[in-house]
Amino acid sequence: MLKLDYANCLADRVGAEHGIDPERLAPDGPLAKAIEAHTASLESTRGTDWERWRLLAEPGGNGTRDKHVSAVKAIVEKHKGRWENLVVLGIGGSALGNIALQSALNPSTYNLLPAGDRAGPRLFVIDNVDPDNFAAVMKVCDPKKTLFNVISKSGETAETAAQFMIIRDLLAKALGDNAPEHIVAITDEKKGTMRTICDAAGYVTLPVPDGVGGRFSALSPVGLFSAAMCGIDIDALLDGANAMEARCRKPELHQNPAAMLATLLVELGNGTYGDGVEAKPNHVLMPYANSLYLLADWYRQLWAESLGKRVDTSGKEVFAGFTPIKALGATDQHSQVQLYREGPNDKVFGFIEVERFDADVTIPKGLGVDALTYLEGQPMAKLLNAEKRATEYALVESKRPNFTLKMPAIDAEHVGEFMMLWEVTTAYAGLMLGIDAYDQPAVETGKKATFGLMGRDGYGEWLQKVDATLVASGREV
Repeated sequence: MLKLDYANCLADRVGAEHGIDPERLAPDGPLAKAIEAHTASLESTRGTDWERWRLLAEPGGNGTRDKHVSAVKAIVEKHKGRWENLVVLGIGGSALGNIALQSALNPSTYNLLPAGDRAGPRLFVIDNVDPDNFAAVMKVCDPKKTLFNVISKSGETAETAAQFMIIRDLLAKALGDNAPEHIVAITDEKKGTMRTICDAAGYVTLPVPDGVGGRFSALSPVGLFSAAMCGIDIDALLDGANAMEARCRKPELHQNPAAMLATLLVELGNGTYGDGVEAKPNHVLMPYANSLYLLADWYRQLWAESLGKRVDTSGKEVFAGFTPIKALGATDQHSQVQLYREGPNDKVFGFIEVERFDADVTIPKGLGVDALTYLEGQPMAKLLNAEKRATEYALVESKRPNFTLKMPAIDAEHVGEFMMLWEVTTAYAGLMLGIDAYDQPAVETGKKATFGLMGRDGYGEWLQKVDATLVASGREV
């Protein structure tokens, strides 16, 4: 079971100027009382509107898990063993979860392994419109040997639409009438441009569920399909997520890890944990495991896009939000910790500590160098976790608040727990900040400006706005 150790966020560890008074977290304290109300609110909206993501891992009639898993497994079984490559076309929430799951739960060398040693096809996620990257992937992916998974709820996201238009043309030229067999689309079940294209072309589809925004969709078919195609145990993934979601429904602050994590980060982030204290709006997530590093990318979108809002739910201008930062232990001890310890004390640090690694790598004995004798015969995992504990100590010594997420092992169940923990934490944080955690109006402005710049009908005014604002200034060096 994933556990949250938050002792280093408290005043008795890092001082009253930088940590929360434990009395404020007491069962009868103000923060615990606030959590009871927030939990009741989340319970009343659970599974409705934009909080239908909370049902993704729940089995049975109330949840959507059974329907999604059976549909995913049926398509995976149809395609099992047929393809050399699986190419995912998507961006943002339609890509980050796929990348994070693959990185966490398959070897870093997965694509380099012989086909017989892999659990599925090689996986490539094209999450940008960088032409060099796109061309490089397509150079090693013969369309005749590749299954393409396009993910877009509407079909009108410019980046994914452009990718898909190129792929459709390639497949049509290479395969003619057999092209549809090489496409699995994940899109809206009933409406939208992509749905119209899929219905007309006869593509196999899976749903982007209603009420599930992109950054909350990793545990839906959006993330499950590519995971299952590459041999990841999606049942265990959802079991872990479901168990965590149950823990995060408890009204008691000290029994609810999402409520506690949100309380710590919002209190410290806004500087509301005491009088005359310094706010800590920068939130670093630092896994001590290479395979978990890209989960930090997934977390960054979730935390930034959900909480970064100009106005609150009443329309008042608040400029809410915190800046998520990713780091990797122990690598970034040698590139970032100097700043983290002696730079501005404006950060909260989150470590991910893995208690048990799959590989058992031992440092050999007999090198004959006195200064390195202490390493001989030691497990590499022990060294990695010693590095984490030493950094934790160093940050506490410098009065820098930090917490640890303790993961017993890197497996599908615990990764599912991790994802659900952060999703519910985000929902709590949205309530605490008084903002809508599910919209992204600032992103829409950029989309509309892109449409105007690319000449889409009806968006000419956006081209004019862009050109007027970004008029050539001559201020270049």
